[in-house]
This record gives sequence, C-alpha cells and structure tokens, in this order.
Amino acid sequence: MTDIHPLQYTATQIRRRVVTMAARGKTPHIGSALSSVEILAALYFHALHQDPANPELPGRDYFVLSKGHGCMAWYATLAQRGYFSNEVLETYALNGSCLGEHPSRHCAPGIEFTTGSLGHGLALGAGLALGARLSGSRSRAFVLLSDGECEEGSIWEAAMVGAHHKLDNLVAIVDYNKIQAMGRTHDISAVAPLSDKWQAFGWAIREVEGHDVGAVVEVLDKVPFAPGKPSVIVAHTVKGRGVSFMEDDVLWHYKSPDESELAAALAELD
Repeated sequence: MTDIHPLQYTATQIRRRVVTMAARGKTPHIGSALSSVEILAALYFHALHQDPANPELPGRDYFVLSKGHGCMAWYATLAQRGYFSNEVLETYALNGSCLGEHPSRHCAPGIEFTTGSLGHGLALGAGLALGARLSGSRSRAFVLLSDGECEEGSIWEAAMVGAHHKLDNLVAIVDYNKIQAMGRTHDISAVAPLSDKWQAFGWAIREVEGHDVGAVVEVLDKVPFAPGKPSVIVAHTVKGRGVSFMEDDVLWHYKSPDESELAAALAELD
C-alpha cells in the first residue's frame, strides 16, 4: 500500500508555491491551479514513468496539460520533483523568464508541449498514444483537461479517435471543479452528466474525489480500466482548494493575491 503522507505533504508544498507565484507574478488562474494539485502530485510522485534526471528517457510516459492556464501548479510540481531549480521557478511570469503564463514546448525540462488553447490537448495525447503503439513503445499518454474545456467539440473528436483505435495507453483526467471563466459550468454550457458522455464515446470511466490523493493514486494504479479502451478519470475538485477564501469562487479565476491575501493563504497552508 502506498504511503500517502509524503504525497499530502508534497501537495501542501506545491500549493504554497502556487500562491507565492501568483502573488509575485500578479497573474490570474490561481483557482484553476489549486484545483489540480493532488492530481499532479499523484502523477509525478507515483504514477508517471519518467526520470527528472533524463527528461528524454526512451519509453517514458507523456503528460499533456491541456488546461494550460493552470500551469502554475504544473511548474511547481516539476520543480518539487527536481526537473528544474527553485531559482528557475521564482522567475515565473517575469520578463525574459522561460516560465510563462501558459506553458511552451521545451521552455524548461519536463515541458514537452505547448498548451493553453483549450480543446487541443486530448488530440495531442491520442496522437502520442497511437504513435507509441505503432512504434512498439510502452509509453502512455496522460492528459489533464478542465471541465469547461469539455464544451469544445475538438475534445469529442479526439475522444472518438481514441476509442476507434482502442488506445488503452491513453488516459484523460478531467479536473471537474464545476467553474469556468465567467461562472458555473452548468450555467454556461452544462457538461453533466459528464461520465455518461465519455461512456457513450467508448471510454472506460472512473470517478474519484480529486483532493483525496490516496484515492487518486489508487485509481491511477488501475489504468487501463478496460482492455482496448482509453480511460478517463472524472476527478471531482474545488476551484481554489486549500485556501478558504478562494475556494469555489469564480473571482479567483482572474484575481491574484495581494500582500495581505498571500500572508493569509500561506498561514492556512502552514
């Protein structure tokens, strides 16, 4: 059985880095970053076959952050995992930094794909999974999506491709925090029942409490969920998780914390 206490500690450290980055860089999307922290911790500290000392490791698993606007959590995870130094992380969103408000391919070790134009990441993951199969590689492709992103038609085109080609080395994870840029997802363009939609497109589904890192680890250990089918994990999360005054509040899709809000957030995460 996996000891989840180190992962819980890691998630807290990632959150502390995220709120600090957002305050220093005066950038938005802190809520979207905080909702994905346990998912990223479980991936990078448990599930992914990767090596920070050798980012180009042959046969490695691929990770695509399709919800590129949540990249602060990804950058913080990569630094925590040892892909690059804290000194690089501290340059986030500064002029001349390699770490922008959306990730760019090869801007830093571990970042292999440019993302942030929503709806494209799953197609990229499907291509990686198909390419791995054709080349005889055991690589898997993991793609982290947002729930609002599932309103994009290109997501469902890629979902059909994944099912058609029986890509059981393809895993989608939906950060289902139920808030998008301008409000609640169900008020803007409802995606529910989300699991039923993925099932109708031929995917094998599991739902999980996305902030229970032990549950996320357990479900990741079970992929693929069915032979010959791509897998999707619908992770129920909360926007701004971990900082009480940010949780489930659409305003933190765009706000960045000021000095007093940063102090309050770090006190909660101490």
